[in-house]
Amino acid sequence: MPKTNNSKSWINILIELLEAFFKSANKKPRTWHQHVVPYEDDWAVRREGNKRITSKHRKQSTAIRKAKTLAKKHNADVIIHRADGTIRDRISFD
Repeated sequence: MPKTNNSKSWINILIELLEAFFKSANKKPRTWHQHVVPYEDDWAVRREGNKRITSKHRKQSTAIRKAKTLAKKHNADVIIHRADGTIRDRISFD
């Protein structure tokens, strides 16, 4: 019986896997920079590139303290934003 063309050969599957691997290898490495941003009526710490917040705080100073702790642990930066979203300051821990 002849083989049907519906099934992929193992070579085609291997090629697809290798292409997927090399595409994922070209992505930028994730950073651990911490952003202190306005969030609702409070302040939040958010890792660079994340949509979700890491922590929420009533005061900006508390959020900055938390962001510094995380940044020191990962040799990253803290980027502090104003209430309007513009950048106020940047602290480097590398």
